[in-house]
Amino acid sequence: MQQLSNSNGVIAALAIDQRGSMKKMMEQAVGSENYTIEMVYEFKGLVSQELTKYVSAILLDEELGFKGISDKNEQAGLILSYEKTGYDVHTPGRLPELIPEMSAQRLIAKGADAAKVLVYFNPDEEDEIIQKKLGFLERLGDEARAADIPVFVEPIVYDNDITDDHSPEFAKIKPKKVIDTIKELTKDKYHIDVLKVEVPVLFKYVEGYTENGDPQVYSRDEALAYFKEASDAATRPFIYLSAGVPTKTFQTELRFAKEAGAQYSGILGGRATWFDGVSAYAQGGKTGLIQWLDTTGKNNVETLNRILADGAVPWYDIYGGLDNIDVFDLNVAD
Repeated sequence: MQQLSNSNGVIAALAIDQRGSMKKMMEQAVGSENYTIEMVYEFKGLVSQELTKYVSAILLDEELGFKGISDKNEQAGLILSYEKTGYDVHTPGRLPELIPEMSAQRLIAKGADAAKVLVYFNPDEEDEIIQKKLGFLERLGDEARAADIPVFVEPIVYDNDITDDHSPEFAKIKPKKVIDTIKELTKDKYHIDVLKVEVPVLFKYVEGYTENGDPQVYSRDEALAYFKEASDAATRPFIYLSAGVPTKTFQTELRFAKEAGAQYSGILGGRATWFDGVSAYAQGGKTGLIQWLDTTGKNNVETLNRILADGAVPWYDIYGGLDNIDVFDLNVAD
């Protein structure tokens, strides 16, 4: 865990483990007639090479991010994706599945300091589906404990009836779903070391932050209360994901979390950090991307680092401080 954290015990990490969506982003940027998969390999490699100088860790996938794994700065920790991308649309429940040829031991052999698994989770789903996912997470936690590797779980909430998860209708029900999910998945029996969570509101519907004609769904005070309630629900360390929001929005969300008193322990910032680099790469190739990463990309990361220094708390604070942790038993419940 310390290898994944900065000197203050905060996880200031970069995420670029997108697979299917990464291919689509690149193809749209360069045009289908020019697109090759090697562009994705190179892009991930260069993002890792340039930006891991400024972060505590990076989340990558081996399938498309193998260059990023080899080219990252040696001081940055490595989190590897352990789940298959997407889900079987023909099977109800968006059930998770691990990469068949991978194991916790094999992730360690590839240099991983932690494993990450994304799980689509609807706390209001029928119990049969929920129990399948909870059983999956119990097995995952036991495997991670046996292999002695931290596991990061990323629950993405959804609803079976409201399928547009960017809509005002979904915004109204999202806070409870996020809070209920945190309450369940930070229970000791799952042995999840870090929960990588969404902020509990759709921020574009918060009073004072709406634009482009979007309606207000939450008052400012309501949104602050949801951030605090979600934080208070966690009994294990949690960090925020950027969920594809624009760079400035993610920065605002983190400042808002501090104002709310949320006790978050860092971030895994993805597209909010590097997304505009895709256009830079499409327009200027390798040279254009490196120039963008060394200026705008670096500034994005350093801005986030300053926000974390002011607002995030060490991951070990939830255990009463680093001195109270047995380094051989981080995954074991008392």
